Amino acid sequence: MSSKPIPGSSGEILTSLPSPYVPHAATGLLHLPRFLAKCRYVKEHGALPASYAKNYKRGMDKFLCLHLGVDPVAVETIVHECLAADLPDTERDRRLLALFPADMRVAKWNREYVQKGMTPSGRDFLKTALTNMGCADRTEQIICVADLMDFDEGRIE
Repeated sequence: MSSKPIPGSSGEILTSLPSPYVPHAATGLLHLPRFLAKCRYVKEHGALPASYAKNYKRGMDKFLCLHLGVDPVAVETIVHECLAADLPDTERDRRLLALFPADMRVAKWNREYVQKGMTPSGRDFLKTALTNMGCADRTEQIICVADLMDFDEGRIE
């Protein structure tokens, strides 16, 4: 039987966040629904748990925004303003589309995103993270950062 993460080994887990593999409906971008959900969580709760706060608007959130040529704070502002005004997600998406470049290079981002962690240094990172979670035996199954997120949040058995 394959190992499972030691409870609490990576900090508090937000199982309400979407899988990193879920594309954003209006753009097709992977990770965007996850970043938007974190923005929403911050607006509704004041802050993310420490285990997520350390990479909020950094890590993959920032990589996505760098790809799009936008500031992560601008995305967060749109989400927070729409929530404060009780506007529908369609209005949020309209505002995001106005912020994002016309050519979002979706296929390029999605390909690079699912490959994060597949370099030699990335594999070392994943091995360290899995070892810290008590799951060193899973390094052949958890092959990228998106897998690690899904595994940590219980979407990969």
